[in-house]
Amino acid sequence: MQLGQYEEPADAAELPARLRNVFWLGGGSGAGKSTIARRLADRYGWRVYATDDVMRDHAGRTTPEEAPHLHKFIAMDMDERWVSRTPEVMLETFHWFQGEGFGLIIEDLLRLPQEPCVIVEGFRLLPHLVKPLLAAPEHAVWLLPTPDFRQAAIQSRSVPGEGFVWKTSDPAQAGRNVAERDRMFTTRLEEETERLQLRAIHVDTTMTEDDLAEQVATAFGL
Repeated sequence: MQLGQYEEPADAAELPARLRNVFWLGGGSGAGKSTIARRLADRYGWRVYATDDVMRDHAGRTTPEEAPHLHKFIAMDMDERWVSRTPEVMLETFHWFQGEGFGLIIEDLLRLPQEPCVIVEGFRLLPHLVKPLLAAPEHAVWLLPTPDFRQAAIQSRSVPGEGFVWKTSDPAQAGRNVAERDRMFTTRLEEETERLQLRAIHVDTTMTEDDLAEQVATAFGL
């Protein structure tokens, strides 16, 4: 995390206090982060900050020196990104999985008013980057989808012929690569949350949105 990039210079020791109004909801792709964040925001009158929504803006605010993986990714064609590389290489070089641009999330949050509370959601919330920012450990939760749950979630919202994999020469291979990369990323999140003693919730096909929302609310201490 590059604290020096913030418009308002912030001492790292001060950040937990300045971000005490923030709740963090990370996790693997297809785990229901966006849905649960919106439900809790509606229930408690919070603001939602979706990290997916600012990825394009954040990419434009970085330099190749600050985010080398990101700028190499931008220069690739679609097959180079999703077909020709192995899932292992995709995992280790994917810029957001490496924490590139995370400081810009903090910069954005520091600009927001202290009220109402903010729920930040997205896969870019890596446990080792979030933990130093927590005024209270219960303010962060990661959702870990089982492969079956993630596949069901993707199928429920996918439209044949649409999505980035269809811009490759081999959508089936691209889809398999992405699925395996994301499975490994979820495993990494599971190991990291356990090592750092942070809260994680396993999400499977037996859970309803109501069940998951209640588990997250309880984990947040609400």
